[in-house]
Amino acid sequence: MANSLKLIKHVGISAILCCKTGLKIGGTESDIGIGSAENPVIKDNRGIPYIPGSSLKGKLRSLLEYKYNKIGDNGAPCGCGQPFNVCPVCTVFGPHKNTSHNLGPSRLIVRDAFLTEKSLAEWEKAKNEGIDFTETKTETAIDRRSGMAMRGSLRTQERIVPGTEFKMNLSLRIFEGDDEKKIRDFILEGLKLLSNDYLGGSGTRGYGWLEIKNIEVKDL
Repeated sequence: MANSLKLIKHVGISAILCCKTGLKIGGTESDIGIGSAENPVIKDNRGIPYIPGSSLKGKLRSLLEYKYNKIGDNGAPCGCGQPFNVCPVCTVFGPHKNTSHNLGPSRLIVRDAFLTEKSLAEWEKAKNEGIDFTETKTETAIDRRSGMAMRGSLRTQERIVPGTEFKMNLSLRIFEGDDEKKIRDFILEGLKLLSNDYLGGSGTRGYGWLEIKNIEVKDL
């Protein structure tokens, strides 16, 4: 790849992210109301759940780093700063805490993912009927010796309900000297990995399984 910083174009990648299981991406304690779960999901100022671009980008990066064996020291994100043919992660996502590289800006922009029109209509209907759009899941830890719940382990988690859909929008910056197809295919590979993994917290306990559908790639 050449070191030119001339921007050629943007390529958009859009898709629908459909929750197959409850999704948990944490909000702030200020979101807690009387009788609400102790661990709320993140919402916008209207109280509508969304997926932060930072959460989605970080998960894609992590999955691709493991796929290409590009984990940094002590499990940190890769910061090698090598070109795409050596480290596609650093080129596409940007090297972690590395100031001496010739890669130019990171190639991937990840937008916040908001409810689709269908799911937004469902949220508005639930709100008008006084029904929670999210669900509350109660969990506890089990004492292996007694088989009983451990004292003080009971906790509640707010989750986005299965079937909720979000519209994902990514933008790829293609600079002179970039191999557009390889960069695009690299991101699509990350999305496939995500569909077999999870997004958000508690994924190994069943949360955050996403179906990624209606993928569309086009010049912007």
